[in-house]
Amino acid sequence: MNRKKNNFLPLPFKRIRMNMIFFFSVLILFALFVYLGISIQVTEEAVLENSTEYTKQLIGQVNNDIDVYISYMENISTMVVSNMDIREYLNGNKLDYNREEILRNRVLSQFETILNMREDIYNIGIYGENDKMILNRGNQIINPNVDVKKMDWYVKAVRSDGRRVLSSSHVQNLIYDDYKWVVTLSKAIRTKDTGEVLGALLVDLNYSSITNLCQNINMGNKGYIFLLDEKGEVIYHPKQQLIYTGLKREKISEIRACEDDHFITTVDDETKLYSMSTSEKTGWTVVGVANIDELVTNKEKTQKTYFLSVLLLLLAAVIVAFIFSDQLTKPITELRKSMKEVEKGNFEGIALQDLGDSEIGMLYRSFNIMTDEIQNLMHDKMKHQKQKYKLELRALQSQINPHFLYNTLDSIVWMAEGGNNKEVVIMTSSLAKLLRQSISNEEEFVTIDKEVGYVRSYLTIQKMRYRDQLNFEIDVDPSIHWYQIVKLTLQPLVENAIYHGIKYRETKGTIKILGYEAGDDIILQVIDNGVGMDEETLNHLFDKKEKSEKSNGVAIENVNRRLKLYYGEDYGLFYESRINAGTTVSIVIPKGEGAIQDE
Repeated sequence: MNRKKNNFLPLPFKRIRMNMIFFFSVLILFALFVYLGISIQVTEEAVLENSTEYTKQLIGQVNNDIDVYISYMENISTMVVSNMDIREYLNGNKLDYNREEILRNRVLSQFETILNMREDIYNIGIYGENDKMILNRGNQIINPNVDVKKMDWYVKAVRSDGRRVLSSSHVQNLIYDDYKWVVTLSKAIRTKDTGEVLGALLVDLNYSSITNLCQNINMGNKGYIFLLDEKGEVIYHPKQQLIYTGLKREKISEIRACEDDHFITTVDDETKLYSMSTSEKTGWTVVGVANIDELVTNKEKTQKTYFLSVLLLLLAAVIVAFIFSDQLTKPITELRKSMKEVEKGNFEGIALQDLGDSEIGMLYRSFNIMTDEIQNLMHDKMKHQKQKYKLELRALQSQINPHFLYNTLDSIVWMAEGGNNKEVVIMTSSLAKLLRQSISNEEEFVTIDKEVGYVRSYLTIQKMRYRDQLNFEIDVDPSIHWYQIVKLTLQPLVENAIYHGIKYRETKGTIKILGYEAGDDIILQVIDNGVGMDEETLNHLFDKKEKSEKSNGVAIENVNRRLKLYYGEDYGLFYESRINAGTTVSIVIPKGEGAIQDE
């Protein structure tokens, strides 16, 4: 692979970070010497104005952080209340026990995922108008002394017209013997069509999460941040206990009456700056309290000298940064050009020169490795496609067993010689249908109706051959007849059931073929009452190295691999079997017009 030759300015250090620190240290030192050489005088008003603006920005940052945090929790609540399983569970008074348990387990699984993902969520649960409740992981006891429907979070949620409701900080007493400080987010759960209230969602947020958002901002040694709700009640305060016991008071009335976003007042003989930022999203107000003496440290600098020194420092910084920026960014520019070529699909001549152990050099090597890997993946994908087509061809060619064909023809001859013309016609017609679909290669998918018809022809022939040994039943829901399935999926499974299950019975055996919908999936089942399989055989049923003697390993493995290639790893064949009781194989595929396309 050709390497581009680039001529870059040699850097004093291997790490780009060290180079940046070196150059900007020189710049900062130069600026400091210039700054110290000037008699900087800034007025108290200018400093106070800048400090006030800075404080408001910090408060606004806290407000934005809280909004982002609450928005994320709202997204979680919206996802939960939109869950069709939850609506069905809360709306299904006539659900049978099995369906109700399935829905409950699905909801618990979703709650467990959320709790595992978000440590700042103490509790998540739903409570329905029909008194059904699912909470957290399902293993906690509800406090018998509370009426959930009368709790503040539930009442406000069902009256909120679909909007989320936020509570102030409080002790949650919903769970028996588990009382934590939380902020509660609740939301009504309604039917999709009529908007009827089915119940409410509860999300208890860890109080310390709100605390951390407020404590991350430095307001000076004597400064702090606290949080008020829409009613002026304290949600968070660094001296929360003193607030609740009345030993400390805040100027809440002044804060609520203030028409501006800040004011200055005296507290305990100290001048304080109160800055406020109210969220339109939550209605909460973030209040920052800063000590003026900490903000205004030098009162003797003039505004004119301050701006002049800043301009001089800025000019010097721009000149120095301009000189070095081109050389510092030139390697990145080269990398950007090469990445543009990759975006166009051009992999020729884009490999970058090895620049050693510097960070840019490591980035270049990673880029070269990445482009090589992309090309390898492209080749692997082409190889994968070829393998898929080979598997399809192999599957199509292996469906009609030559011995089956010979035996069927022998049976037809025997029936003809015996004068059984009606049976000859039936078997010949079934064989013709079987051969027609087996050798038809113009399409990869067929309707379930055609696939079942193909198997019906096959079973008709086998039933006539094994008169006293085989019977079959087909019960496929008409609602799934026109969904599509990979061609020739059922027949190998039916053949396997006959030759390795029914054939070894001493009495007459039966094969049942069932088909029905299951949510977003379609399930087809081949059930036999043959000799069955032990656990060891089931464990190695799809094992290429250890093929079971009691199963058609090649055909079954081939069918399973084809299904997974087309539909994904979550779909395919699923076996259940017991010795002397029979075997059930389920084909699980998604609903749709055809196969899932590879990305």
